[in-house]
Amino acid sequence: MSDEKEKVELEEEGLLASLSSHNMDEFREVFLEQHPYDQAKFFSKLEEEERFIVYSYLSPEEMASVFENIEDDDDRYKIFLSEMDPTFAAQMLSHMYADDAVDVLNELDKDQAASYLTIMDDDAAEEIRELLHYEEYTAGSIMTTEYIAIHANQTVHSAMQILKNEAPNAETIYYVFVIDEAKKLVGVISLRDLIINEPDTMISEVMNERVYSVSVAEDQEEVARKMKDYNFLALPVVDFRGHLLGIITVDDIVDVIDEEASDDYSKLAGIADVDSNDRGPFTAAKKRLPWLIILLFLGMFTASLIGRFEATLDKVAILAVFIPLIAGMAGNTGTQALAVAVRRIAVGDAEEHSSIKLLLKEAGTGLITGTVCGIVVTIVIFVWKGELFLGMLVGISILATLTVATIAGALIPLIMHRLKVDPAVASGPFITTINDIISILIYFGMATLFMQYLI
Repeated sequence: MSDEKEKVELEEEGLLASLSSHNMDEFREVFLEQHPYDQAKFFSKLEEEERFIVYSYLSPEEMASVFENIEDDDDRYKIFLSEMDPTFAAQMLSHMYADDAVDVLNELDKDQAASYLTIMDDDAAEEIRELLHYEEYTAGSIMTTEYIAIHANQTVHSAMQILKNEAPNAETIYYVFVIDEAKKLVGVISLRDLIINEPDTMISEVMNERVYSVSVAEDQEEVARKMKDYNFLALPVVDFRGHLLGIITVDDIVDVIDEEASDDYSKLAGIADVDSNDRGPFTAAKKRLPWLIILLFLGMFTASLIGRFEATLDKVAILAVFIPLIAGMAGNTGTQALAVAVRRIAVGDAEEHSSIKLLLKEAGTGLITGTVCGIVVTIVIFVWKGELFLGMLVGISILATLTVATIAGALIPLIMHRLKVDPAVASGPFITTINDIISILIYFGMATLFMQYLI
């Protein structure tokens, strides 16, 4: 155990002891010295009775810092808020950064959210209402309005005064955005440039007029990609006329990346939400059943295909031994190609020429792996069963199956992407089942065609 981890655990034991003994001063002294993330972790572990004590020990502003760092699902948010006095909860939400408060309120019922907004501070409520209007998963829904803006026709000295006055409430001060009289975005200047330039220098002389911005309606995944590509700490958000509406900071983008990755992984696994903290098996089963029912019917279709080749199996029963081998190899190689294609799409490398290049590459990969695996299985079957033609049949089937399955695994998500459907929906189980059908058709089709050589 590291020293830092041991220190945190000792502090948690001390905090629990302070709660048990109702020693508010001791609790506040230790708790408020911790990093907000550690505070949130500790708070999330507490029982209901202990949380009630914490609410009475902390101010709404102090509780806001804790709530901003809670990593939990919507049910837990609802539980925590329902435990608080409504006025305390509303004041806490008003002290949170607007974008974080919006994230919490979006998880609540509309009536609950409206209730908190009604008793909240008017200025904070108005700011949050503006952000709530934007569609979820867009730049507008994750931006914050706590930014610092200055004008081009002022000096560095006056800009520094504004920065000093507004910094306590701003989410970031490393970038200061420059607007004109109509509040249109015209430039950006870094904190470093403000520090190194003379006080009487005009902002218009030192600002960078080439500003990268995103539309308020742009998808959050596209925003995340732009921030990653350009290594920005913050991105301005503008409307269609170029008016500055807010900014998106790197910590918001980290949350977006985590959310999108979890969403894609859930779809690839064929489940509703891999991060769900469901308390019971019935809720989890309810979320997973839709995909499983679909896959069940696809599996029945696969079984019916095998039934159509019953006459072939009756004559050469040993063919059944290799069904799992061929179907399993097809599923595996198809899932590998799927992962590569979805990754390409996720990083924005899915243009037409790139898609063709990817398909050609995967086809070549499938051909090479299929050839090697086909040769190996032909030799193994010949040594094992003494049947050269049977080995060649299985080997050629694997060659054809792996080539086709690899192309299918890459092609299906690319087609879905072109049709504006989330490519992650082409999940691992779905691709596996489709490739099972392909492999059965190829294997038994060839076996039926060359039946005279097998009997």
